[in-house]
Amino acid sequence: MLMQKEKMLKYLVLVCVLSVNVFYADVEDHLKKIENKSDSHKMRNIDFIYVINLDQRPEKFESCLNELTPYGINPYRFSAVNGWELTLEAINDLGIKYDPWMKPGIWGTSYLPQEGGEFHHEVIHVPGRTYFSHCMSRGAIGIALSHLSILQDAYDSGYNAIWVMEDDIEVMQNPHILSDLIDELDDLVGKNGWDILFTDRDTKDNKGNNVPCSSFAARPNYTPSNQGRFAEVQVLSPNLRKIGSRYGAYSMIVRRSGMKKMLRFLGNNQIFLPYDMEYTQPADIRLYTVMDDVVSTQAQASSDNGAPNYKNQESKPE
Repeated sequence: MLMQKEKMLKYLVLVCVLSVNVFYADVEDHLKKIENKSDSHKMRNIDFIYVINLDQRPEKFESCLNELTPYGINPYRFSAVNGWELTLEAINDLGIKYDPWMKPGIWGTSYLPQEGGEFHHEVIHVPGRTYFSHCMSRGAIGIALSHLSILQDAYDSGYNAIWVMEDDIEVMQNPHILSDLIDELDDLVGKNGWDILFTDRDTKDNKGNNVPCSSFAARPNYTPSNQGRFAEVQVLSPNLRKIGSRYGAYSMIVRRSGMKKMLRFLGNNQIFLPYDMEYTQPADIRLYTVMDDVVSTQAQASSDNGAPNYKNQESKPE
């Protein structure tokens, strides 16, 4: 009887492992490969510098270069995953397929072939239907997939720390100070004591005002066990603080441990929320920010997340 129980336990463990691998393949299969990298895209304490930029938005990458080149910083342009061009098959691979054991009552958005792939909003309830968070756009799905593609590339490349930016940054002070701030954070909590360092204090609204965050967004297939941690704010020094949550993924330094945690979490749980609501979710994620903005976001930057606004530019007469 004991041997039968042991065999059954081993079988269940094997099934769980295989299920995770198959589940992760849904996301992994749609990651974008990165090629033609060189050794010029780095700085002290940062192994590689990426900027996410749509092919349809060359002017936004030019703006990033104008911000960074005066400091001798040469980012690698990552050709962003354009969510507006993803197939319905790909989109339905990436989201959460609802199962009755999941948390009920959450509003979600689906992209249904029978409705032409347009937004379909409803309370999540149909078994087997793929859902994202309410009003999650194709553009936001593409941004999440872009960040995950970069994390996978960085992890596979053996990098210990990377700097990831979106193409709406604004430099507030010499970015090379980030190398010193990494030294300081390493001294305060240890090189293995942090996962993400944001290069500004908080995200900003359209008027440039800080928008703090102290909570989390609901997922149907995952509920954080320690929900109080999202409100955590601990000042470590005049330059650095630890936080539990924030918005804005436009400029962040990610340690190898952070790459692994995000890839594992979204691989196992699928994409559901906008990326800047996902990186707070893993139970063991450790988030830090600078106290004074170094690289932040442009207050009124144009965006293609909610709609493919680049098409309006393409249609303008020269």
